[in-house]
Amino acid sequence: MLGRLTALYRTTAVRLSAVYLLLFATCAAFLVFYVSSMSENLLQQQMREAVAQETEQIERVFDNNGMNGLLRTLERRSRQPGANLYVIASPTGEVLAGNVASLQPGVLDTEGWTETPFRYQRYQEEARGNNRPMAYAQVSVLSNGLRVLVGRDLGEPENFRNLVRQALMVALGVMGVGALAIWYLIGRNALKRMDRMSGASQRIMAGDLSQRLPTSGSGDEFDRLSESLNTMLGRIEKLNEGLKQVSDNIAHDLKTPLTRLRNKAEAALAGGEKTDHRTALEEMITESDQLIRTFNALLMISRVEAGQAPAEMSAIDISGIAHDSAELYEPVAEDCGLKLVTEIADGIEIKGNRELVGQALGNLIDNAVKYAEGSGGEPEIRISLALREGDVVLSVADGGPGVPEDKRDDVVKRFVRLDASRSKPGTGLGLSLAVAVMEMHHGRLELDSTHPERENNRGLTVRMVFPVVAD
Repeated sequence: MLGRLTALYRTTAVRLSAVYLLLFATCAAFLVFYVSSMSENLLQQQMREAVAQETEQIERVFDNNGMNGLLRTLERRSRQPGANLYVIASPTGEVLAGNVASLQPGVLDTEGWTETPFRYQRYQEEARGNNRPMAYAQVSVLSNGLRVLVGRDLGEPENFRNLVRQALMVALGVMGVGALAIWYLIGRNALKRMDRMSGASQRIMAGDLSQRLPTSGSGDEFDRLSESLNTMLGRIEKLNEGLKQVSDNIAHDLKTPLTRLRNKAEAALAGGEKTDHRTALEEMITESDQLIRTFNALLMISRVEAGQAPAEMSAIDISGIAHDSAELYEPVAEDCGLKLVTEIADGIEIKGNRELVGQALGNLIDNAVKYAEGSGGEPEIRISLALREGDVVLSVADGGPGVPEDKRDDVVKRFVRLDASRSKPGTGLGLSLAVAVMEMHHGRLELDSTHPERENNRGLTVRMVFPVVAD
């Protein structure tokens, strides 16, 4: 239990709560003493005003009715519940009448308010020494030399002060207990959440990048931190998977051109003077260029996925990019016996990188030409651009063999090619680059069949879906 409390106190939330609780307790204690003191002072002030008024009334009674009227008035007032202190004394200080049996010596010596509280004893009360009650009083001297004392017991203000203080202490005690309970519960909850986050972090550090930091759904600072870290972990996991995939495939896909390059060099050396060295060097340069293109594509994909695009994002005319790409690939399509058809809406803009969007679109058109040629399907490639439900959709459709639905998640990975024989030229990186470009533009790449009703040569339609530029 002690270890649990120590762990609780180490959390920032609990420490802040402890500081606030200490500050609250200090302010509460000050408030208790301040309110009780102010209440006592207010009651004493009211008591002084009441005693002063009664003293004036008694003096008027003496002036109007004499000594007999004064005695009758004091006797009547002495019998009332909660009566004040009344004393009529001789000029020497001897008590002659009133409801007080004895006074502390020297009280009647000075006219006016007593400077300090004094002790007294009423009739029919036992003497209690220093425990006798105390009072304040006003002393006045009558015209015949007699002294009249009107006073008020201090027990009432003191009892009132104690009552107020006790009430405040009880209220603040309840609030303090509640604050401690809330402090404990909040700290315990925070500690549990930190334990869960720590456990998930340890599993992540152990190599399980599929783990995510837990969230409670409350939307507090812990949830916001967890969501940010989970997004970062997802990005890291994706990059790590891409790196693993490249590592697994690079040996297979780059081994073949490297082997051909070595065999050509070996054959050129073994052939002696009969070998056409120029032809061999040209073939080796061709293989080297293919390797360079592969590495350049890999480098471009890595930069795009890491957010290191060479140009900043700006408003670009995607309609113009589509027209330019169609014009560039139209002669290539015609040479392959294909017809390039365009349905491009003019004046559409997006926020993006012109070079990357153009390169991604070029890869899609190049793939469409490559796989539609000689496939026996519809000899047409269609490039279209339009607005659809708040998105900008740029699509390339062909009549080639298409991609089975269960393979569409695989073909967008690096070096993945459905042509197992590798009879078609290419690196298997075109769709990977397109996916990376779309993620950079906060869009998505969609793959669908051009002719889903056919059994063979269904074709492939690849859509680049961009968000519309906000005005």
